[in-house]
Amino acid sequence: MVRSGPRPHRRRLTAALTALGCAVALTGTACTGHDDDGFRPGAADAGDPYVPGRGNGGYDVTHYGLDVRYDPTTDRLTGRATITATATQDLSRFNLDLVGLTVGAVTVADKRAEHRRKDGELVVTPRDGLARGRSFTVRVDYAGVPTSVADGELGSGGFLHTADGAIALGQPDSAATWFPVNDHPSDKASYDIAVTVPDGVSALSNGVPGPQSSADGWTTWRWSERTPMASYLSTLVIGNYRVVTGVHGGRPMVTAVAASLPATGGAASSLARTGEIVDFLASRFGPYPFDSYGGIVVADERIGYALETQSRPVYGPAFFSGDHPNPSVVAHELAHQWFGDSVSLYRWGDIWLNEGFASYAEWLWEEHDGGRTAQRNFESQYASTDWSQPSIEPGRERMFGTAVYKRGALAVHALRRTVGDDTFFRILRTWTSERSAGNATTSDFVALAERVADRPLRPLLDAWLAGGAAPTLP
Repeated sequence: MVRSGPRPHRRRLTAALTALGCAVALTGTACTGHDDDGFRPGAADAGDPYVPGRGNGGYDVTHYGLDVRYDPTTDRLTGRATITATATQDLSRFNLDLVGLTVGAVTVADKRAEHRRKDGELVVTPRDGLARGRSFTVRVDYAGVPTSVADGELGSGGFLHTADGAIALGQPDSAATWFPVNDHPSDKASYDIAVTVPDGVSALSNGVPGPQSSADGWTTWRWSERTPMASYLSTLVIGNYRVVTGVHGGRPMVTAVAASLPATGGAASSLARTGEIVDFLASRFGPYPFDSYGGIVVADERIGYALETQSRPVYGPAFFSGDHPNPSVVAHELAHQWFGDSVSLYRWGDIWLNEGFASYAEWLWEEHDGGRTAQRNFESQYASTDWSQPSIEPGRERMFGTAVYKRGALAVHALRRTVGDDTFFRILRTWTSERSAGNATTSDFVALAERVADRPLRPLLDAWLAGGAAPTLP
């Protein structure tokens, strides 16, 4: 993710957090139901202080099948979510994150299940307890007018209604505003998304495009993301867009620009370089990790950021103000396909692993494209950095601050200068290969870098990422 203008572990929860399931049960009373048989509720929170109340325990989602219908004239969305998951404990009930929509029927393993709402939670009690290791399917029918999410750091997010449709987008919150979800990056899953909208309206999402079908004045657009995806990386963009579909490197490429923006201006010309930029980044980071490419430029001024929505980043209009090209932001969001999307976080406190590497990719691209060298960018940023602000565990209010992005990029270049180019790029390619489609921590990265470089690197990275004074230049 990158904001326009100046910008200031694996899926399973720990045993300790799971053990708190009864204590955090939303009833506030002693656990009941199947608990006498050893079954207990899953935790109602992922335990991540950066997103309190988000995520859930007791199960691991493997797939979301989403079938939604949206009417721009009424702002009403109706949906059915079919969720495939595996119980990670003997489970008497479990939670899904869902904000502001009305739930109709819920079934678990094809049997009607009890359900209730509590704040942004959907609490589901299946008819029978779910034994640890059991795969099960949850079906949720829901409807209503989706809501946005207030976030002072980024601006508007969640499900945003527009004059011609809607945009579902945001970090770290957005998914739960339009479908029931285990809304934390530690639980990644594959997706099939079908979106039905009035004829003539585009409905764009993640992954490989499928066949469209039309009936009675409505068109269904289909998308499939088979590589596990963190929930905040899902998107839905509905409205009047110029959609361009092609093939790059044997994979589908889908780009779209809001019809209200110039047809041949800076936004369109920047997206047109997506394949070129991906190929350059692949030469540095290793093979591109997904089955499709693309990008979407929206016209809504409320979106003052770009977000690395998996396989198809979404860009706010301010990045192309004055109708100027901006391939740098495209390089940033495409770099996230490796750093953040394929290799995802366990917890938001390690967000520099996403933003530091994506910011560094901007420097690599600029040098490749005939601009300043990465070294010149490093020197300039080093001189202006506030070393009192850490890249690691920056705090919720500084999740998207300069230390996460630019100090993170400084640490990456310091590593490069210390180990040399051959070892440095071998570290990056090993990281993106060994951790592909999974989750990781800063400690995981340090350990891998030390293994590949065959030397201690923790003191170096600690100084550049979290030290309170300017580190000595390597």
